[in-house]
Amino acid sequence: MSLSKKIFNAGVVGAGGAGFPAHVKANSKVEFVLANGAECEPLIHKDYELMLRFTQEITKGLEHLIESTKAKRGFFGIKEKNVKAISAISQCLNGKTEITKLGDFYPSGDEFELVYEATGRLIPPAGIPLDVGCVVNNVETLYNIALAEKDIPVTKKFICVAGAVKKPSSFFVPVGTSFKDVIEFAGGTKAKEFGLFVGGVMMGHLTFNLDEVITKTTAGLIVLPIDHYLIRRKNQPEQNWHRIGKSACDQCSYCTELCPRYLLGYQVEPHKVMRSLGFTKTGAAVWNQMAELCCSCGLCTLYACPEDLYPKEACDKAKVEMREEGMKFIQKKEVKAHPIKEGRRVPLKQLIMKLKLQDYDVEAPFNSKSISVGKVRTPLQQHIGKPAQAIVNKGEKVEEGQLIGNIPDGELGANIHASITGKVKEVTERFISIES
Repeated sequence: MSLSKKIFNAGVVGAGGAGFPAHVKANSKVEFVLANGAECEPLIHKDYELMLRFTQEITKGLEHLIESTKAKRGFFGIKEKNVKAISAISQCLNGKTEITKLGDFYPSGDEFELVYEATGRLIPPAGIPLDVGCVVNNVETLYNIALAEKDIPVTKKFICVAGAVKKPSSFFVPVGTSFKDVIEFAGGTKAKEFGLFVGGVMMGHLTFNLDEVITKTTAGLIVLPIDHYLIRRKNQPEQNWHRIGKSACDQCSYCTELCPRYLLGYQVEPHKVMRSLGFTKTGAAVWNQMAELCCSCGLCTLYACPEDLYPKEACDKAKVEMREEGMKFIQKKEVKAHPIKEGRRVPLKQLIMKLKLQDYDVEAPFNSKSISVGKVRTPLQQHIGKPAQAIVNKGEKVEEGQLIGNIPDGELGANIHASITGKVKEVTERFISIES
């Protein structure tokens, strides 16, 4: 059986957040395969722990992918500061892969940035790594690929829980576990009232709902007190973001000047997108297009803007409006990295200080103990593409690793497996609940 088929059967998706079905990449033919171990979200340290503890599985997954794609060579992107991880990975690499050492800046884990650093190639505007002969996978995805090769499906997610918790740590948890159970496993919170950033403070979303669950793409949970600067910024109606921007943006262009994609040579100019909020007569028809190439890293909103406005959210709004209007921006100018790009990188430590997170910037060591959960609620849509279709019924007994949701032939998606042994308590179009 091909590696691509095994990956599909195992339900492997991009574990770094995007959730793209990994079997598609394994079936492509490329020159280079890149492992992304950059991990640049503030306070998230799970990939670092994975690289230290499961080095052989990660490098084996990379080797399988290089072989499957007929790639000439591989590149393994790791931050230069992570000396122990570089040493561990280097000892397990074969002659086809070299380490690409990355700076400790945000967002060094952006795949456009990683491809450029490793190969010197610039992905076309609105393109994908495949357009320049590359495939990029997060290190946890590679770990799951190594398991898939042994016919072991994805039933657990490796996450980092940090911030205002008593035991910041990284550990495996069954897919579908509630945030409440996860936080309790990390010792509980230090704050009586708190909010959760799911996936990170920069690109994740804010929630106060402890009944939400871990999916195949959840990188971690950042717990912060209810009165923290970031909670206050994020926890307000969307219309407020745009109303404030409309009234206060003075077009200083700092958001554009520090935009990582702009510095790589892409025509994304958040300060011009801000004009589409309505403080110019021209409006959305002209300025929305500047949002097309935004990667939503959040640096403009949470670091660059001196007035604490919301350029990233304006770009998000513009992209929705463009899709609704059927508009597509085509960059005509050549993609060429800005000559001052290196000098405008944002050090992670500096970003953490700006975000008022320095009190929480601690290690999140690996916890090898198994979390015990009595129930899981497993979403059928944890990936890009079509949701899986339930193939089990209420009252049915299932074993951990059993297929419970599959993808129709010819559709893009990923299989879903039971993450615990137990009885099916509920089946809907959106999820399957299992109790042990």
